[in-house]
Amino acid sequence: MADTTSITALAIPDHAKESDGVWGFTRAQLVALGVLVAFLVVSPFVLYPVFLMKLLCFALFACAFNLLIGYVGLLSFGHAAYFGMGGYLAGHAAKAWGLTPEVSIIIGGATAGLLGVVAGWIAIRRQGIYFAMITLALAQMVYFFCVQAPFTGGEDGIQAIPRGSFLGLFPLDQDMAMYWMVAGIFLLGFLLIHRIIHSPYGQVLKSIRENEPRATSLGYRTDDYKLMAFILSATLAGVAGATKSIVFGIATLTDVHWSMSGEVVLMTLVGGLGTVFGPVVGAAVIVTMQNYLAEMGAWVTVIQGVIFVACVLAFRRGLIGELGALLKVKL
Repeated sequence: MADTTSITALAIPDHAKESDGVWGFTRAQLVALGVLVAFLVVSPFVLYPVFLMKLLCFALFACAFNLLIGYVGLLSFGHAAYFGMGGYLAGHAAKAWGLTPEVSIIIGGATAGLLGVVAGWIAIRRQGIYFAMITLALAQMVYFFCVQAPFTGGEDGIQAIPRGSFLGLFPLDQDMAMYWMVAGIFLLGFLLIHRIIHSPYGQVLKSIRENEPRATSLGYRTDDYKLMAFILSATLAGVAGATKSIVFGIATLTDVHWSMSGEVVLMTLVGGLGTVFGPVVGAAVIVTMQNYLAEMGAWVTVIQGVIFVACVLAFRRGLIGELGALLKVKL
């Protein structure tokens, strides 16, 4: 058996060794979780629910991506493939097969997970730039498949996807009703990711990120751990994409394009790589900027670039990472 104590000591930096608190949350994280839950409850009465649903879908996408890059140290440039394919399959299941939204979302997530098995098995044996380039190449193959496949609708996408009724009982035609389902999916996904990274399995992932040869010497089959993390990340990204397609009633090539992979990288880095709440904040910043600066056209991309450069230069740990370092707490 491998030495779990050694793995734990290896995985957690000295500045981050705090009490696990309640359910794996430190005191600071519990406060942040309370603020997040309060925001989820209050915000639809103040802000536009459709905007909030888009924000939550991308926040879950960023959290799923952060599980791979922040806690395993693997940079994937192909996560749009899982986000987009999850959206396509959920949209097809809801429109062509007439399935309920929750079943359609599960199908979308499962499809992304199966795609993650194949892509992960191919890419996981490489590291660094080689891993990133392989994931990008595989994602481009998925993109061209979506262009040609009959069920995706090509450049038109899948349109008029019905929202249906949750469990076949609660109609989701109204935005407020749909919002509560999306908020529930996001919160469950967020808590699942938190549980993963604070479990013994998560400690092994952190050890692989910090020193993979040592983790291997302690008896862990690191490729298996990395592959499982890749599959989990792909599945949750697929759930995020599937939820987005049900919310907006459309699945298009935009969600599977390589630029979407770039956006999720930006969200994660702006919020804070390897932090629990960072991807949520990063997604909120980027989606809010895209929404409220949309009238500026192409200048939105320029502003995003400026913010990215500023974060890299001034906030090396991201917004939440720097806040946590300032308060000397884990967030």
